[in-house]
Amino acid sequence: MRVIDGRSVGDAVATDSGAYAPFPLRDQPERWSLVRRTVETTAGTVVVHHRPGPDPVLLLHGVAGSWTTWTPLLDAAHGFAGRGVVLLDLPGWGASSTPAEPLTVDGAAEVVTVVLDALGVGRVDVVGHSMGAFVALHLAVVLPGRVRSLSLVSPTTTATVRAARHPWRALGHLPAYTLLRGGLLVTGRAALPLLRGLAAVGLLRLLAAPVFTHVRRLDRSVLDAFVRELRPREFTAAARSAARYDTERWRGVRCPLVAVLGRDDVFARPADLDELRAAMPQARTVLLDDCGHFAHVEHPAEVAALLAP
Repeated sequence: MRVIDGRSVGDAVATDSGAYAPFPLRDQPERWSLVRRTVETTAGTVVVHHRPGPDPVLLLHGVAGSWTTWTPLLDAAHGFAGRGVVLLDLPGWGASSTPAEPLTVDGAAEVVTVVLDALGVGRVDVVGHSMGAFVALHLAVVLPGRVRSLSLVSPTTTATVRAARHPWRALGHLPAYTLLRGGLLVTGRAALPLLRGLAAVGLLRLLAAPVFTHVRRLDRSVLDAFVRELRPREFTAAARSAARYDTERWRGVRCPLVAVLGRDDVFARPADLDELRAAMPQARTVLLDDCGHFAHVEHPAEVAALLAP
């Protein structure tokens, strides 16, 4: 047990800094025998990459993400060989269509359910990153019979909820999240062209630096995706949805759970891990050294080894 930020965390894992972010992001579904499909939902057309098989794993991306964000983990986990895999771009993200109204947590859970039904997939081991971890937890709340286990990667949970509710107070403990949200609200529709313009003049690594521990060691594909996949409207909508969420509902989650957080994560705090264990005593919590907000990109082998069974 280690004490960090005045609180204890379950495990602290030292990582091999020489293997930092070893894989690029790949838009090559055939590499893992994935088939691209589309599923019609009430939130629009959802793009899914799927491979049938036993003991399926469902991977839910976070903000500034899509299905390709998971490809370093697929490389590290040997494509989850012998198992079924479901990766979807949530509505408004990746290649999926943008809904008329931004997606709520409940709306995301409904979309995931429709996709699984369309694919004929029953119970799943759910792996969620950031916002996707939030959706994964909610799935376990509202559809406990569908979720076999939860693996939360760089999850945005209790600290993010508080920051969304009280942004000025959050400047002290989650300044990067608060400033990003404020900046997107102020710039509105101009935010994305502004970000892409800054990237075009060589400031891409500067933009991404707060999110990754070693931004200069990232493959260009990771940086390009970070800017390409950031959607201001969906980001601010996710923050509003989080602000309204009752995290006490997580106390009803009974399935096996692992939460993996980077020590340098600017969107979450190590103290979040204590709060998750208090709500769900069965949870195993792990703090990764030398890691920011994209643990499955920065240290995919360690994350693959820690996933819930």
